[in-house]
Amino acid sequence: MILVFGGTTEGRKAAEVLEEAGTTYFYSTKTGEQELKLHHGVLRDGAMDEETMLLFCREHEIRLIVDAAHPFARQLHETIAKMGLPVIRYERIYPSRDADFTWIDDYSQVPTDVHTLLATTGVQSIGRLKWLEERGVRVIYRILRRQSSIELAYRQGATDDQLCYFEDGTMPKADAILLKESGISGGFCEKVAAARARGMRIIAIKRPALPTTFRQVNGPYGLRRAVEKLLPEFFPLKSGLTTGTCATAAAVAATTRLFYGNTPAEVPVLLPDGETIFVAVGYGDDYACCIKEAGDDPDVTNGIEIRAQVKKANAFEIRGGEGVGRFTLPGFDFAPGEAAINKGPRAMMRQNIKEPVLVSISVPKGEEIARRTFNPRLGIEGGISIIGVSGIVKPFSEEAFISSIRKCMEVAKASGSPRVVINSGAKSERFVRACYPDLPPQAFVEYGNYVGETLKMAAELGFRQVTLGVMMGKAVKLAAGNLDTHSRRVVMDRQFVGQMLKEAGCSVDMTSLTLARELWTLVPERHLQSLVNVIIGHCMHHCSLLLPGGDLEILLISDEGQIMAKKNQPHD
Repeated sequence: MILVFGGTTEGRKAAEVLEEAGTTYFYSTKTGEQELKLHHGVLRDGAMDEETMLLFCREHEIRLIVDAAHPFARQLHETIAKMGLPVIRYERIYPSRDADFTWIDDYSQVPTDVHTLLATTGVQSIGRLKWLEERGVRVIYRILRRQSSIELAYRQGATDDQLCYFEDGTMPKADAILLKESGISGGFCEKVAAARARGMRIIAIKRPALPTTFRQVNGPYGLRRAVEKLLPEFFPLKSGLTTGTCATAAAVAATTRLFYGNTPAEVPVLLPDGETIFVAVGYGDDYACCIKEAGDDPDVTNGIEIRAQVKKANAFEIRGGEGVGRFTLPGFDFAPGEAAINKGPRAMMRQNIKEPVLVSISVPKGEEIARRTFNPRLGIEGGISIIGVSGIVKPFSEEAFISSIRKCMEVAKASGSPRVVINSGAKSERFVRACYPDLPPQAFVEYGNYVGETLKMAAELGFRQVTLGVMMGKAVKLAAGNLDTHSRRVVMDRQFVGQMLKEAGCSVDMTSLTLARELWTLVPERHLQSLVNVIIGHCMHHCSLLLPGGDLEILLISDEGQIMAKKNQPHD
């Protein structure tokens, strides 16, 4: 069981990550005032001292703690560290410490050479700043307009003329501003920008150091990967890394060795969303490498080695070496002839490596592995492509699969083909290709289960002629209006199948029907064409709405490859 200490933006994000597992966990806040809707998390409110926390962890068999509390909750961090449990600290992302700030360690160090100080350090800090008023400094406290906060401010001696509120969106005139190093999510940058615009002196309290035993992450991907490592059974499926992240990690490691002589076992990789994860790397004689891990996402590139060699140069440059494919067709981020390293990974490498180097990415056995990918059809020859948008692969990620469909559709459009032929898989495509011998290979695109998404893409890309090849199992689901035919979302609707049989004018004993493809043998041959027409008609009803103004052709294919019917949608 996992216990999360939240009440913050990071706490909310941590809950979102853990909710993906579908597994019960606890979410604890001090005040209970954070609005949060959880499906699998159990809310607990109220502060915990050491004894209470220890008892709670024992009673609920807590095996892992996620500390996503405020960075200045020093006492809570120290208490958590005493539990003797593994702790993941969901830390905030912090901007660099500007040299023109006055940086202090605690409230006792606030300079007294200011006349008016605006304190944005929270209602609980009022009592700790009263000594400044005794020194003649006028202190204004900016707090939340919340009844509990206002009452606490009064109890600490604040007066109405000393209080202003975040919700008002105004900043009173003052010589200086006092703020905590609360990170980007804590509004630190916005407060600094507003203070600079008013010419105010900026006094910042450094965030306290965390216990050294905490494993730190600063984003959702890092949190998930840390949970997968420390409590493997929590997530039923494991996440992985994109080839782009692996290439970046290898390049960072190679650069680190070249410039600093270090060979760390893990290197930090800054992801596109701003968070940093640590990735395991290795080293050869003249290269660094990273092993691609796909997690539980089915991927033929799982376990491959991605290498990076770096040389000092006058400017940063990326090249593709052995096992990295090259674009041979238009429709990609880069022109034909360029290495198949997409825009996302290139940007990641540039963002992570500040030194002027020539980076060469290679993949041993990449050419062999590429034959089992979409690359040959897409016109990527000689190896795999280095891809990835987020940097992380979620298991069986719909986003990843749909993204690959979109890329195939874009290449089909760039090929100049007037028609795109979408199929559920290699088997149906093999049968349909015979109908269109003159179309280029790029005109045939697999939709898997995402019929609706693929048709929408066709419309967005301006395809007016679309052929949809479908086999019986997916056809009966599609006829019922299910534009995503995956078995985890929808199964054959026996009642609807019975309705279609009646529409076709045939009577069939459906008692033994378990798979849709059995209809090919159960339905008498004299009624088969009639049933096929009914199924195609229902499919057309749902699919044609997604291709307005286009010509949609639907082909129903038997297990033996016979195309039993085709129904065209005329131009609007």
